Amino acid sequence: MKTLQIKTAQNVNINFTVANVGQRLLAFTLDNVLKFAYLYFVYYVFDFQAVERLFSGDNWTIQAVGILVLIPVTFYSLYSEILLDGQTLGKKLLKIKVINEDGFKPSITDYVMRWFLRIVDFNLFILLGVYIYSVGLDNEDFLLGLAFLGGKLIGLLLIIFTNKSQRFGDIIANTIVISLKDEVQFSETILENISSKYIPTYPNVIRLSDNDARIIKNTFQSAKKFNDYKTLIKLRSKILEVTEIKSVHKSDIKFIDVVLKDYNYYTQSM
Repeated sequence: MKTLQIKTAQNVNINFTVANVGQRLLAFTLDNVLKFAYLYFVYYVFDFQAVERLFSGDNWTIQAVGILVLIPVTFYSLYSEILLDGQTLGKKLLKIKVINEDGFKPSITDYVMRWFLRIVDFNLFILLGVYIYSVGLDNEDFLLGLAFLGGKLIGLLLIIFTNKSQRFGDIIANTIVISLKDEVQFSETILENISSKYIPTYPNVIRLSDNDARIIKNTFQSAKKFNDYKTLIKLRSKILEVTEIKSVHKSDIKFIDVVLKDYNYYTQSM
């Protein structure tokens, strides 16, 4: 597997294992099985044809219902990754997730960008097909077949041949997909010693992910070791920005230390 070293804004190097093409392809397949299962349920178990018979002659209503049925499938990867912290159900089963190139959780804008650009990675054949039909080229069926195959392969080829295994949507959104197979070690790096009587101060720390907490802890330890007060100030500002905490601690060191302890308190009790 490819490994990737990311230097955070606080000059801390963090190593990640990049998800390989097999993991991503299998996760993609599992997600599509789920989508087809949903469509099968709607059209055959729920009996969508009954809706068509009910609104027979009212094509606008039938089309509107059809669009509503397709919305969960169309936006599946977008809302899944936003709600599941960079994972779809397929990614969760394969233990891979999306992060941004700084190592932190992607923004909603990042998720929207990589979702929207799936049209380039996997569905470019639609645009190519429209073009082929519009200009009336010879051998249309053959060209459409090539367009379909090529359009579906673009994302796969980019994942295989780019240094960070990124499809076009990842490149534009500055995201990468990493493997969490070493999940035990990944979590252990953020553990803090807290007593059973510990009282947390900042509930908003639950907005952080495990990866955020690991970066914060690594940066915090490095900055303390070298008395790097500028980094501590930047780190505090970043935490306040992400969590929207209203800090009550004047000392940067004390504040960050409490944030880490609070994060461990809340995540260990979940």
